[in-house]
Amino acid sequence: MSAITVLTLVPNAGDRLRRCLESVQWADDVFCVVDPGTTDGSADVAREYTDHVVVHEYINAAAQRNWAIPQIETEWTLVLDADEWVSPELVERIGQIIDDSSAHDGYAIRRLSYFFGQLITSCGWQRDYNVRLFRTKKGQYLERRVHSKIVVDGSMGRLEEPMYHDTYRDFDEYFATFQRFTTWGAEDLYDQGIRAGVFDLTLRPASRFLKMYLLRHGYRDGLHGAVLCGLGAFSVFTKYAKLWNLHRQVTTRTE
Repeated sequence: MSAITVLTLVPNAGDRLRRCLESVQWADDVFCVVDPGTTDGSADVAREYTDHVVVHEYINAAAQRNWAIPQIETEWTLVLDADEWVSPELVERIGQIIDDSSAHDGYAIRRLSYFFGQLITSCGWQRDYNVRLFRTKKGQYLERRVHSKIVVDGSMGRLEEPMYHDTYRDFDEYFATFQRFTTWGAEDLYDQGIRAGVFDLTLRPASRFLKMYLLRHGYRDGLHGAVLCGLGAFSVFTKYAKLWNLHRQVTTRTE
């Protein structure tokens, strides 16, 4: 019978972390990597559920996970954020997979997300699949500042049994993350040599809103959907505006 470790990064996780860790007490090991900047007691909460808690300097999520994965000794790893939890159906399915010698090397798991307290059923969020379950020695994250994906060296499968995600509960939470992610996203684009143009600052944000609200039926989620789609468009605009500003600053310094 194969063993599995749940890897969780611990920031200031508030009351979300308990639900996350309670949902994975069935695992052989729960490995919590704590951001040293954590100040809300989340590290102490982690220690209530596992002895495998390590504090490590946080650069970004991809770097943190790539530092942790080589230390995992079990054949399988499940990556779970502090604001996520697994359903009983997913727990049962994972048990079947890790006991199956012919299983794929990695699996993308369907993630259902809450926004401002409401489960979002459209906007494209209903088709959110993330590679989170993989054979430990075959997975590594791409070195990106934001939205990094894991690359699995082997065959891939997809699981419909869901995990859940408690995203933003209010605007304070949203914009705290928004500032970091749009800055990191702009820096990733800058490193790739991409420049922001008029299209990126005008039509690209509008396209994001129309895609989420109309093509992906965001209107079905009522005002929650309208706000979410609007914020999605604004995040695209802000990322490219920050990219434009990066190039502007470099040009100004070299003149």
